[in-house]
Amino acid sequence: MASSMILYWGSGSPPCWRVMIALEEKNLQGYQQKLLSFEKNEHKSEPVMAINPRGQLPSFKHGDKIINESFGACLYLENQFKSQGTQLIPDSAAEQALVYQRMFETLTLQQKMADVIYYTWKVPEGERHDSAVKRNKEALSAELQLWEGYFQKMDAGSYAAGKNFTMADVMVFPQIAYAFRFGLSPEKFIKLGEYHNLVKKRPSVEASWPPHWKENPQGMDILKDF
Repeated sequence: MASSMILYWGSGSPPCWRVMIALEEKNLQGYQQKLLSFEKNEHKSEPVMAINPRGQLPSFKHGDKIINESFGACLYLENQFKSQGTQLIPDSAAEQALVYQRMFETLTLQQKMADVIYYTWKVPEGERHDSAVKRNKEALSAELQLWEGYFQKMDAGSYAAGKNFTMADVMVFPQIAYAFRFGLSPEKFIKLGEYHNLVKKRPSVEASWPPHWKENPQGMDILKDF
């Protein structure tokens, strides 16, 4: 079954990483995969554009079915292979509600991180404003504190939505790992650091760890002062 799947992905991209973790958790190793370079603009290549007109990664195809959005691809894998591997969406209504809540809150964290990390890369120099930089940093700081607070209220060793690894972790862990890669301090965000250390040892995460992070463990320091 996995051999009929193909994933185009980029190293270090949280959306790509989500799909790879989900594939591992559902025991779907053996899927076809193509590692592409953002720097070489390979995500705009013909094979990707054929299934994803936006030219974005991940781009995922299972047989004749195309699901390019990472949330959609992960939910599709869980629904199609419910009895296989890790159950990522719990049956309990209360547990399910929290999983979905944390899953979709990840999108807010992702956007606020992007507003800070990519500001100088995406906004032309003449259009940059100190007030915007300050506002973006304040918004991200508040968001990170919110997530730190979530884990402070949970038992030691908890995952994003409780005692079990779920789809909430598939979604948010790559984003948390990305924050630490860009310099977030585990001394300042103690609970997020503990969560990061817990999940990074999981086999699905180790198997899908970004290759260039392995080659160069030293990240950037954009978030070091948060």
